[in-house]
Amino acid sequence: MGAHIARHLSTAGFNLHVFDRNAEVLERCAAFGAMVHSSPLEVANAAEAVFVCLPTPDIVKDVALGDNGLVHGTRIKIFVDLSTTGPGMAVEVADGLSKRQITALDGPLAGGVAGAEAGSLSVMVSGARWAFEALEPALRSFGRNVVHVGHDVGQGQALKLINNMIVGANLIVATEAVLYGVRFGLSADVILDMINASTGRSFVTEEILGKNVIDRQFSFGFRLELMRKDLRLCVNEADAIGAPMMVSALAKQFYERAYAHGRGHEDMTVVVKELEEAVGVKIEK
Repeated sequence: MGAHIARHLSTAGFNLHVFDRNAEVLERCAAFGAMVHSSPLEVANAAEAVFVCLPTPDIVKDVALGDNGLVHGTRIKIFVDLSTTGPGMAVEVADGLSKRQITALDGPLAGGVAGAEAGSLSVMVSGARWAFEALEPALRSFGRNVVHVGHDVGQGQALKLINNMIVGANLIVATEAVLYGVRFGLSADVILDMINASTGRSFVTEEILGKNVIDRQFSFGFRLELMRKDLRLCVNEADAIGAPMMVSALAKQFYERAYAHGRGHEDMTVVVKELEEAVGVKIEK
């Protein structure tokens, strides 16, 4: 996703400085005019605003606050985390950066790789309003739905976790229900067509089951290990503030099961295969 975001920023006319551990990604960025650097620190020495889009909270913390991290940069003024790290990590990173007078925003994304490629992501930004307004043109270069959702760091992260929990739990419930129908003798096509014209329709039934799974593509564009990480964050963060998610916690276990079976690097929709194997039928045409 980060390479696509970088391309949109470059196309919009922003001077771009990039770093990634993946040499292939750096080559792609260099091809559309980005200045390539050898560390996060080098980027923070060159740019006043730094966006990061990374897979895990620990990596975000290291890039922001590590020995060779952004916090030691001489030019950086605003940090924007486009990753999904959870509110707790967002606050920790923001506190660490504030000691060097660096303002932190969290702006997690929804829309997946396809949305990043098309420049149609939803961006849920929280933190200082002035910093959001300063970077809004940059955010809109890759986001179609860009909203300042709150003034407190971490609120954007909370909203992203809510979004992913709804999708993740809905996928389990909808799959179980459709598999019941298939086992009863109904066609998966008929089930999904009727559901998607009725009150049970959702993004999951229309886009994931109705297009991706039924055609046996399993290529939604988000790895199972990342969805598992997000659902874990959501359940833990909710529990920490006294808002336990009992049904959601149960749905999360299906992703844990698929991960335990070695499917972490596969698409998140592989969880459907786990359920199909349990029932003995498939969602297919």
